[in-house]
Amino acid sequence: MKLLAVSGSLRKDSFNTRLAKLIADASNVDIDVATLHEIPLYNGDDEAETGIPEAVETLRRRIKAADGLIIVTPEYNAAMPGVLKNALDWLTRPGEEMKPTFGGRPTALAGATPGAWGTAFAQAGALINLRQLGCWLFPDYLRISKAGDRFDGDRADDELKGQVAGWVKRFVDFAGRG
Repeated sequence: MKLLAVSGSLRKDSFNTRLAKLIADASNVDIDVATLHEIPLYNGDDEAETGIPEAVETLRRRIKAADGLIIVTPEYNAAMPGVLKNALDWLTRPGEEMKPTFGGRPTALAGATPGAWGTAFAQAGALINLRQLGCWLFPDYLRISKAGDRFDGDRADDELKGQVAGWVKRFVDFAGRG
């Protein structure tokens, strides 16, 4: 089985990119990590003029090659960040690419925040978009609160490592049923 974990943060020391890497290291499953740094802002005029950017096509190929998708989202003002929504918008272009990219794809949500709610609001909003895209959504959400206390640089505390490993195992089982 091959999974792709996409970090929805552009920050250099992002808790969510760290969480994506922790997810990738949490099992024997092949889990690749992607970021959204190269994806430009969506503009339909640019799409009509120059087509789909190579960074979008590369991410789309990586998603299609994966048996499951893990979206790791920060929470900004009780929502997923614009960069993540922007990537989803690009990945549905052209329209006939939406179903092959997302339709029926096992998809999980995870996120880390220094706050107390563990990205619950961002994940709730993302669910609306992911349902619309036709993803097969894993009903067990990984929400890490107080992330500053859980990570020391790129290292995570043992409790968090165990929590993530159990969650990844459950998602792998879920994705394997698809």
